[in-house]
Amino acid sequence: MYLNSDWRILTIGDGDFSFSLALMQTVKPRHLTATAYDSLAEITEKYGDQHYQDLRALQCDVLTGFDVTCPDSWQGLSLNQFDAVIFQFPLMPGFRSKEEFMEKAAGASTNLLNRRLLRQYLVHCERFFLDPQGAGLAIITSKDVKPYREWNLEYSLAINTDMHYLGYLPFQSDEFPGYKVRNVDRDKHVKDTKGLSYYWSLDQSRQLKASLNYPAWLQHGLQSGDYCALCRTGPFASDRDAREHLLSRRHKVLQQYEDDWRQDCASESDSGKSSQLTAP
Repeated sequence: MYLNSDWRILTIGDGDFSFSLALMQTVKPRHLTATAYDSLAEITEKYGDQHYQDLRALQCDVLTGFDVTCPDSWQGLSLNQFDAVIFQFPLMPGFRSKEEFMEKAAGASTNLLNRRLLRQYLVHCERFFLDPQGAGLAIITSKDVKPYREWNLEYSLAINTDMHYLGYLPFQSDEFPGYKVRNVDRDKHVKDTKGLSYYWSLDQSRQLKASLNYPAWLQHGLQSGDYCALCRTGPFASDRDAREHLLSRRHKVLQQYEDDWRQDCASESDSGKSSQLTAP
């Protein structure tokens, strides 16, 4: 993960604060604000409060009960003051029953719900979190396996926003001693899994792009039929190979996810939801 000790960093949804603490101890940023979705009481019950107390002792701002999608929960946060915002292994909270899922999802798939979460994160980074005069980076680290890679983070997450996708780096958890990836709604941690840190910026021309990986299927797939950006594959050996791929079950499933996503973004734009977002 590319980070700079001169940056002011905001971490989002750091369940037990172990990533924020490891970041503070290794990178030693100029300023760190750490946030978690759970209340302090819930964090203490699940994980204990040692990481929370250690961060406070290091003069970090620590906010609990922080929902990145809900500005009303951001009390105590300094707006537009950060160089980089980091969301580690995001995932929608689990539903307790099928009935709860049906009620709250309102017909949306889990794929769409997770994309909505991450899109709101990017939009809020752009409007409320990042300093336009700073490094201007939004970072999402996610597993490079199903279903996470089916969210199409690189290709279409930032459509109709002013955030520009720059590229990715492999995430090395051993760079952050003591960090444990927590499962949503559980007090156990997840085994180390291959992950990638994806970078977006307010400025498309950031020099950082030269240090990041940018896949061929994304670079060329939008201009030719040699690659499929949805399925992250190519180049195809022939036109026949490309046609067969488009008829494959895998491609059809991902195309349906993408169609649903594009329709959802269009509906959001038509209804003016994005323009109604206001800071607390």
